Amino acid sequence: MADTVEIVFQPSGRRGRTLAGTTLLAAAQELGVGIEAVCGGKGVCGKCRVIVEEGRFEKLGIASSQGHVSALSPVEEKFFSREELERGYRLACLAQVNADLVVTVPEESRTAKQVILEQGKTRAYSLNPAVKQYSLTIEPAALDDARDDRQRLLDALAQSHGLEHLTVDYNVLRDLPQVLRQQDWQVTATVWQGQEVIRVVPGREAAPSLGIAIDIGTTTLAAFLCDLTTGELLGRASRMNPEIGYGEDVLARISYAMSNEDGRDKLQQVMLTAISELAAEMTAKIGRKALEVDEMVLVYNTAMHHFTLGLEPKFMGRSPFVPAVSAPLDIKARDLGIAINPAANIHSLPVEAGFVGPDNVAVLLAEEPYKSDKVKLIIDIGTNGEIDLGNKDRLLSTSCATGPALEGAQIAFGMRAAAGAIERVEIDAETKEPRYKVIGQETWYPELKFTGAQGICGSGIIDVVAALYTAGIISKAGRINGRLETPRVRKDENGRLEYVLAWAEETAIHKDITIKQGDIRAVQLAKGAIYTGAKYLMEKYGIEQVEEVILAGAFGSYINKQSALTLGLFPDCDLDNVKAVGNAAGDGARIALLDIDKRREAASVARQVEFVETAVEPDFQTRFMEALAIPHAKDSFPHLT
Repeated sequence: MADTVEIVFQPSGRRGRTLAGTTLLAAAQELGVGIEAVCGGKGVCGKCRVIVEEGRFEKLGIASSQGHVSALSPVEEKFFSREELERGYRLACLAQVNADLVVTVPEESRTAKQVILEQGKTRAYSLNPAVKQYSLTIEPAALDDARDDRQRLLDALAQSHGLEHLTVDYNVLRDLPQVLRQQDWQVTATVWQGQEVIRVVPGREAAPSLGIAIDIGTTTLAAFLCDLTTGELLGRASRMNPEIGYGEDVLARISYAMSNEDGRDKLQQVMLTAISELAAEMTAKIGRKALEVDEMVLVYNTAMHHFTLGLEPKFMGRSPFVPAVSAPLDIKARDLGIAINPAANIHSLPVEAGFVGPDNVAVLLAEEPYKSDKVKLIIDIGTNGEIDLGNKDRLLSTSCATGPALEGAQIAFGMRAAAGAIERVEIDAETKEPRYKVIGQETWYPELKFTGAQGICGSGIIDVVAALYTAGIISKAGRINGRLETPRVRKDENGRLEYVLAWAEETAIHKDITIKQGDIRAVQLAKGAIYTGAKYLMEKYGIEQVEEVILAGAFGSYINKQSALTLGLFPDCDLDNVKAVGNAAGDGARIALLDIDKRREAASVARQVEFVETAVEPDFQTRFMEALAIPHAKDSFPHLT
């Protein structure tokens, strides 16, 4: 039997045994300890910083030593200062545990509770759910009537409600005899799509059927609990996507699934567990049980669609990026292993093409550009960005590999939108001094001297790069001006220029929070991808100006529109016509949950949308390079002036 070692993670106190030779990151994942792993454990992002403690911990019963992990690698050396190495800093993805150990996860490496946008906007909808309830009085069994209990139920549904040719789910049959007799043959039957009985409960006045819609993002999950009888929203819940520990973006997760024999199963299982926990959490808050949920709708990008449904993701990660299935799917909850009514249906909206998945279809359902006279540009900004352009005459879409930079990853002091993240930034053009606001604080710096800042999130990153440009600290090409007379601009330990946004005494991490040249470049790459995709769609559609820009998703709702336009995140547009619509994908999922006609509409729209693969365009590289400039190398932005 292989040797195992004891490991304790602080400050959470989580402890357990793991195989000798396991990386600290893998051990943390096994024990449910949240450690940032932006690159999926490839040793390239430097975010999974941990401290290997030295000494005997009597209370824990462990003697820990830096010698109890594998030798320091050359890759790790470049991420730490000499002082940090002496303190015991290591990268969790590379350091392997060989003997008992105590490991501290510093604040900047913890996966904090993110501010997750659940709310969309108020939208009209029709109520025509897939499941409906029917009250019944069933003719009791008698010696002169040899019909079985199943047939009595089906006959009553046909006679009282005109429902014929129904089937009965096996799970219902198991307890049907007892249920029918519990209240003198008075029951309530729940029927799915007029085709199958999926629940029978005693009495003619049963509790209303429940349904759940979930927007499964690359970074976050947002769930909505609805009364399927009235359409009322009964509750919301959200959490971080549990697959983050296996890679920040979808390509890193596809790589994990391909390179580990049980990788695909692990990715699916952590997701199904999270979905089941969200269902239990929301139903418990209203005094119900997850087993009372009779219908669920899931939306996600194509990679998350494959991970969640357990489909082979390998060919999504290579050209021509073909999905296993594009059509909408209906799957029994018990077949997926989601802990709701085992007979319940899980509906997955269709995939459009490539990485443009059901979440984009849900955005289209919510915004309905295909019914509009006005040409709309819809941008759902996330780790994987989707862009739609058009109206009732024609609709185009594309996807762009935005990467996680706009969500705080790939940024030296980047973090997700959690308490302690800098979310708003202004810079005085004369003094070059910043003002900034931290999530969880109402007062801005410098009015608030100790801000407790831990890093900077996506909205703050957009603000700070735009502010650096308008203050003359960076050029149109994004280069920091090292000739400025300000202590805020300096060289880092590697001799590269950086801008000090927050001094160490202001922060909770006791370090200067800086914006490095590499951070600015990462933002340029992300915004360049979005801008280039939008411009290709405009050209294919035959327009030079968009009438309306719609920013969907959490990121689009929190960013400053002026900063986004200054940066060149999207083509020039009157800021009065730039609108944030919140979690449109979540709204679309709820619409599909409450109205099966909208599911048919979604399937039709998904097939009508023209997908544009921008990466194969012959001048893509030239256009992309032009879009890296702030706001753009050639295009004019009259609304900025």
